[in-house]
Amino acid sequence: MHPIIVGADGSRDSLRAVGWAAGEAALRGAPLRIVHAVAPWLYDRNVDSRLVSVREWLLAGGQEVVGAAVEAARARAPDLDVDGEMVPAGASRALIERARDASLVVIGGRGAGSVAGLLLGSTALQVVTHAPVPTVVVRHVEPVDRGEIAVGVDGPLGDPALAFAFEEAGLRGTRLRAVHVWSDPGAVGLGGMTPLVYDIDMIGAEHKRRLNDALAVWRDKFPDVEVVTEVVHGRPVRILSGVSARCDLLVVGTRGRGGFAGLILGSVSHGLLHHAHCPLAVVPSGGGRTTR
Repeated sequence: MHPIIVGADGSRDSLRAVGWAAGEAALRGAPLRIVHAVAPWLYDRNVDSRLVSVREWLLAGGQEVVGAAVEAARARAPDLDVDGEMVPAGASRALIERARDASLVVIGGRGAGSVAGLLLGSTALQVVTHAPVPTVVVRHVEPVDRGEIAVGVDGPLGDPALAFAFEEAGLRGTRLRAVHVWSDPGAVGLGGMTPLVYDIDMIGAEHKRRLNDALAVWRDKFPDVEVVTEVVHGRPVRILSGVSARCDLLVVGTRGRGGFAGLILGSVSHGLLHHAHCPLAVVPSGGGRTTR
């Protein structure tokens, strides 16, 4: 069984993330591995003798962070297979490297700036962008139990996100809300052309049909999952952000194409990292591993 990886830095946000990850690991029957990144020089044997006491103090603090995180995980799931480690590397690098052997990465959303990336926290943005498996960002709001998971559906590229969302709903025994947001009619006119003038209700009905087609195979695979659908005309980030205020977990995929973090990630998933009101799962286009 591949483990779930969660980052811990001693902050309140990271402890929320640890608690969420512990509950998820218990649901999946997976081990939980807590990672706390520290400066590589702390493990340098040739460190300046004047810094030895500082190094010992920092290492002791790191052990306290790991110990508190392990304690928090066991408080959430007493029978959980959990351990923690300090890793001499940058936080994003440590988590991304360990994600290669994991099924899921969980991190807290941090940052206090107004610039995209700082608002979320640079570590979270890097991990979500580059991790090969799904990443869940547990933001500063306290997770609550609303009995529903939501997934943003956007054509065939949404299949990995749908797989993850259906699996989560099945594990939790909860309802799944599949949401498709459209802002333009797309190529639904005559000859596959985008019409200059269109009827919103007619185009909405066509998107509804496409959504049901995309869901059909997953409904067959997960017959016990209750599914409700929602097709909305508007801006995806705004609509899905509103949906996130009513659910326990919002799942989205990645669609980016470019070489910059926001482009690799995709504008919708990138925007939701800053505006979601519940834990947000970002599923890479490759899908990552599942428990099935």
